[in-house]
Amino acid sequence: MSVEGNSKMKRLLSVVVSVYNEEAVLEQFYQETVRVLDGIGWDSELIFVNDGSVDSSLRILTGLADRDGRVKVVSFSRNFGHEAAMIAGIDYSSGDGILCMDADLQHPPECIPGIIRKLEEGYQVINMVRTKNKSAGLIKNLTSAAFYNLINALSDVHFENNASDFFAVSREVAEVLKSSYRERVRFLRGYVQNVGFKRTTIEYEARARAAGESKYSIRKLFRFSVNTIVCFSNLPLKLGIYAGLLAGILGLIVLIYTLLTRRGAPDGYATIVVLICFMFAILFLIVGIIGEYISILFTEMKDRPIYIVERTENLEKK
Repeated sequence: MSVEGNSKMKRLLSVVVSVYNEEAVLEQFYQETVRVLDGIGWDSELIFVNDGSVDSSLRILTGLADRDGRVKVVSFSRNFGHEAAMIAGIDYSSGDGILCMDADLQHPPECIPGIIRKLEEGYQVINMVRTKNKSAGLIKNLTSAAFYNLINALSDVHFENNASDFFAVSREVAEVLKSSYRERVRFLRGYVQNVGFKRTTIEYEARARAAGESKYSIRKLFRFSVNTIVCFSNLPLKLGIYAGLLAGILGLIVLIYTLLTRRGAPDGYATIVVLICFMFAILFLIVGIIGEYISILFTEMKDRPIYIVERTENLEKK
C-alpha cells in the first residue's frame, strides 16, 4: 500500500531511530515521540537500531518493546556506525512513510505532524533543514556551512545546506534504498537527495541535546567529510591535471626569466627550496587523494556486510 493507497485503512509510519549509548534519554524520547504519534491519524511503529551500545541502552529498549508492541528493536553484534544503523532501520521498515531521526531529541518529535502532511500531499522525499542548532558552537556551525558549500562546489548533486539525518521518505523511495545504494562507505542523507522523486523541505530548529554528548569527534567528522566528498565527486582526482598545468606555468616563467636576464638560473637558495617543497607538497597531496579513492574501492570490493544483526525484538530476524 503506497502513501496514496486505500484511504479506508490507516497508513503506517515507520520511525527509524539510531541508538548508540543513549541510556539517559531513551525513556524521554519514547514518551515524547509516542505522545505525538498518537495524534497523527496514522498507525506507527518505532524501530530502534541499537548500534553496539555498551551502556544500558539495549536493556531499556527491550523493556520498551515488552510493554509496547509498536516498539521494534534491531540490535547489532557490534558498533557499525550511524549510517549503517539508519539503513538497517529502513531495511526492517514496513511503513507507507519512513522517518529517520536521532534519539537525543535534537530532532524534535513535534515536527512529525508537518512531515505527515507533506506525505499526504504526495511528497516522497522530505528533507528537514536545520535553521539553528542550540548545542553547536560557532566553529561547528561555520564548519558545517563550509562543508556543504564545498561538496556543492565539487559535486554534480545539489545538497540542501544544513540538511541532516532527520528526513522522511515514502515506501517507494525506501524500496530504492533497500535494493540500491548499498555501498559500504555511504552518505545516506546525500542518497536521499540524489534519488529524485517529488521532494520538499521543512525547516526546523534543532533542540539542545536532552542528555549525553555528541558521538562524533573531530576526527570522525573529518573522516566522514572526506568519505562524503570521495563518494559524490571525482573532481579531486583531476587535481593532478591542474597541478601539472601549474608546474608547467611555473617552469615557463623560470625559463622566460632566465632568457631575459641572460643568467644560468635565478639566484637564491631559498627560492629553490621553496619551489621544491611546494611541488612535493602538491605531489603528496595528489597521491593521498588517489589513496582515498583506492581505499574506497578496496572496501567495496571486499563486499563485507553493512551490518550484522545479533537479535531483534518484535521483529523477525532477516
